[in-house]
Amino acid sequence: MPSPSNYFGTDGIRGTVGQPPITADFMLKLGWALGRVLADTPPPRRVMLGKDTRASGYMFESALQAGLIAAGTEVGLLGPMPTPAIAWLTRTFKAQAGIVISASHNPYPDNGIKFFSATGHKLDAAMQAQIAAALDQPFATVGPAELGRAFRVTDASGRYIEHCKSTLPADFQLSGLKLVLDCAHGATYQTAPQVFAELGAELSLLGTAPDGRNINRGCGATDTAALQRKVVAEGAHLGIAFDGDGDRVQFVDSAGQLADGDQLLYIIACHRHAQGGLKGLVGTGMSNFGLERAMRDRGVQFHRAKVGDRHVSAAMQKLGYSLGGEPSGHIICAEAGTTGDGVVAALQVLLALAPRNWNLPEATFPPCPQALINVPIHRRLATIDDADVLAQLAEVKTRLASGGRVLLRPSGTEPLIRIMVAGEDPALVDQCAADLAATVRARYA
Repeated sequence: MPSPSNYFGTDGIRGTVGQPPITADFMLKLGWALGRVLADTPPPRRVMLGKDTRASGYMFESALQAGLIAAGTEVGLLGPMPTPAIAWLTRTFKAQAGIVISASHNPYPDNGIKFFSATGHKLDAAMQAQIAAALDQPFATVGPAELGRAFRVTDASGRYIEHCKSTLPADFQLSGLKLVLDCAHGATYQTAPQVFAELGAELSLLGTAPDGRNINRGCGATDTAALQRKVVAEGAHLGIAFDGDGDRVQFVDSAGQLADGDQLLYIIACHRHAQGGLKGLVGTGMSNFGLERAMRDRGVQFHRAKVGDRHVSAAMQKLGYSLGGEPSGHIICAEAGTTGDGVVAALQVLLALAPRNWNLPEATFPPCPQALINVPIHRRLATIDDADVLAQLAEVKTRLASGGRVLLRPSGTEPLIRIMVAGEDPALVDQCAADLAATVRARYA
């Protein structure tokens, strides 16, 4: 089993179900550990607990609940809910923490845990260290009179639906808009269709029949092929895809062309800039050069944070910016929430597109040439230290010179090494990415 310091990746704890640490006994201890960390908090000590639609979520929900109660902590059970909804409800219920049981965009054999603080933000490193330290302590149940209790929040979905709609002007409607929604058989399968239907959109649905094993399988924000076909076949104005836990969003235009998170972020940013409500924009090292250039041309400050919505959120707070996101579709609208929210971001895109009669291509920017390659490896890595790979990376940087950039990093959520090469010459970009990927495969795959 990994040491406590290695439990937490870039987005919580994640792995294959049944393999340490993604086991029922570990989740029991993890819930208890969080409860112990919160033990000095004045009662009632409360944690909100939600999940996506994976079959293993039931097992881990019960284990975490038992551990929290054994540590004297009250547990609010939210059931299947999008990650951003759980962050928002943690704040709404004045809880000390929130827990999401989800592996986000990963396939169903994986699962994981994300933690939120009382403010709805991802836990900082200090809090994670306290939980890791508590995991090293012997499990001990508080006295019978001090045990926590569980309660089910029966109106969780309704609360979140109203919250999403409240991020729009009161008179905003989607009447006359034909949408195809793909909910990835995940956490948005109930809430997202209701939000868009109540705003007046005509809906056609994909990915709204979860069976515990079909989450993210051939659908959702990480596989939009079915959505692209359906938008064209049905003559819809737009298609919208969420990932398994609902913190990512991608759009498809009426011709079936995909618009990623960079394009969506640009659309929202331009709308807010035109209204005088945009101080600056936060992207990441993966953000397209074209986005940075388009923002600069409009006189908007563009800041690159480390990859991961935790880092985007931290940069936004530091700079006082209200908008940030990633190409993957994690988009944070600070006035509406503390983490990426696919539904809220989609509504903000539609708000910007309404004056254009839902013409998505008209609102986008011309991207710079960019190549993205994910190389599967046999195990997750914390760092890349192979001499041959680092030498190839240095060579690619030399070939790109000042006309491009390269990003090489291990995924914090999957056994992958991610490669991004960008520049002005598409042939050079593709060749550099291919050469770097070949070396990575030879050394790590």
